[in-house]
Amino acid sequence: MKIIERHIIREVAVPFFVVILILVGLFASFSSARFLAGSVTEILGLGALLMLVMLKTLIALEVLIPVALYVAIISGLGRLHKDQELNVLHSSGISGKRIVYIVLMVAVPIGIISGLLSSYVRPWAYAESYLLDAQAEAELNTNRFQAGRFYGSDRSGRVVYVHSKDEASKSMNQIFHYINTPDAREIIIAKKATQIQPATQSERPNIQLNDGYIYQLTHDVSRDDTIEFEKLTYFIDSELALRHRRKATPTRTLWKSEEPWEIAELQWRLSRPLSTILMALIAVAFIQTAPRQDKATKTYLLAAIVFAVYYNLSGLAKNWVEQNVIGTTPGIWWLYAGMCILLLLYALKPGQKLLSLR
Repeated sequence: MKIIERHIIREVAVPFFVVILILVGLFASFSSARFLAGSVTEILGLGALLMLVMLKTLIALEVLIPVALYVAIISGLGRLHKDQELNVLHSSGISGKRIVYIVLMVAVPIGIISGLLSSYVRPWAYAESYLLDAQAEAELNTNRFQAGRFYGSDRSGRVVYVHSKDEASKSMNQIFHYINTPDAREIIIAKKATQIQPATQSERPNIQLNDGYIYQLTHDVSRDDTIEFEKLTYFIDSELALRHRRKATPTRTLWKSEEPWEIAELQWRLSRPLSTILMALIAVAFIQTAPRQDKATKTYLLAAIVFAVYYNLSGLAKNWVEQNVIGTTPGIWWLYAGMCILLLLYALKPGQKLLSLR
């Protein structure tokens, strides 16, 4: 590799690694603070919290990586442009096409990595995080309740009381559970309860209750029921446990689907490499517009606005396919086709040194 290629690649790669480390650190810190505020540590323990933070960070990498590359290109090439190094390279016969080619030598591998993360690592991370979220949000979590205290929820109308608790076996003794619904009230009294953790994503978290009674009280007195049981499986009615988790669906499964929301998810995953590369080319285009220090701030602000607009449009395009506003063909690809057309028009514009096709 020639010295010019190594120099430009270093000017882009070094800021990229610095920015991605900063973004990952900030995201992990924010996630940790949010989980600590939600008492996740008390419910699941420190190990599970660290695992949850790691999973959320892996999920976020599909966004953090393109952002880091976008900032790195603007920062690295912007410094070369400000110090007149790009002008010297042009004077030495180095064309804008060659500089773009060098940038693509960095952007294409990073785009492929982003695509692999989105297609394979992200679904796995979502599946694992849903399991942990379901445990953390479960209203009948044995790790959450302390003996001799009442626990209530205004959202669900539940009241739970545990007389004693065996930490070794993770079981509860003498349980009282009350839930108020618009149609009826239900009281469950059991001698023992043990929470069964789901082994796979498809399983719902549940509580095994032993030796107890169920009292179902309706507004019509004649319809009240009493049920005695020896063993009862009580499924936890958690939104996280019940909703369809297409983000955790394996990519190979999405290929076979004909549902708009699953096709939108598949197209989103497949578009990550293209998205990363196109945003890198847009970053290169910004270098031509900010040759002086007094205009750099405005350029960086404009670059941030452009990325924010793109990110919101990409989310909107995906939502439109999910809601069948736009058909699965063209799907979300209209956005990237539009970006390619804009970049092509810019490259054909007279007087451009970077991205020029002339």
